[in-house]
Amino acid sequence: MPTVITVRNLVKTYLVGEVEVRALRGVNLEVQAGEFLTVTGPSGSGKSTFMHIIGCLDRPTSGQYLLDGQDVSRMSKDELANVRNHKIGFVFQGFNLLSRTSALDNVELPLLYRGGLTMAERHKLALAALESVGLKDRAGHHTNQLSGGQQQRVAIARAIINQPSILLADEPTGNLDTKTSIEVMGIFQRMNRERNITVVLITHEHDIAEYGTRTAAFRDGVITADHAVARRRLAEDELRDLPPEIDE
Repeated sequence: MPTVITVRNLVKTYLVGEVEVRALRGVNLEVQAGEFLTVTGPSGSGKSTFMHIIGCLDRPTSGQYLLDGQDVSRMSKDELANVRNHKIGFVFQGFNLLSRTSALDNVELPLLYRGGLTMAERHKLALAALESVGLKDRAGHHTNQLSGGQQQRVAIARAIINQPSILLADEPTGNLDTKTSIEVMGIFQRMNRERNITVVLITHEHDIAEYGTRTAAFRDGVITADHAVARRRLAEDELRDLPPEIDE
């Protein structure tokens, strides 16, 4: 498999007042196409800073980041925006949806930025994305009428609307209950398996990390462990084995 993400001696330093904070202290990592990498670590370990850099939302203080073999530091603002719009899909813990807008309109938003499509074409693509996460029947609902799990599904549909090759997720199950978390992880596993989308998922929960194929652990701005997941959890099997819900 080709390498899609390569970081070499990645350093990120912030100035907080007069204090220098080293969020990343020399990170080296490669991610192959089609991998499902989970990144773990406590708060302040550098994992979210790492995701912002590989998502082209921030630049490192020093070190090198190659995306599909291209040096990201040499890209212009327009080239970076193009990468974010077409190559990378983002899913966040807080969903980042427009609340008084329909699920369909939220999913269509990246297509509006992209341009070149008619309204009918945008609707068709957005409906297909919602169908792929099991929410086609909620397309007309405003997001504030949806449950947390449904909102996260809308966010995933929006993230995949431009058919990215990489999906970055920052604590996507952080606000969800156990069953809904398993359902959401099932969607990520299916996207990874059926569409060969490379997934990099940030989580502080070790049980969630076991849904990936590989885990990298961050602490104090460096990677302290990097290994294949020995006993991978499969969301589809777990959902099938859950006891039926009892109506009160």
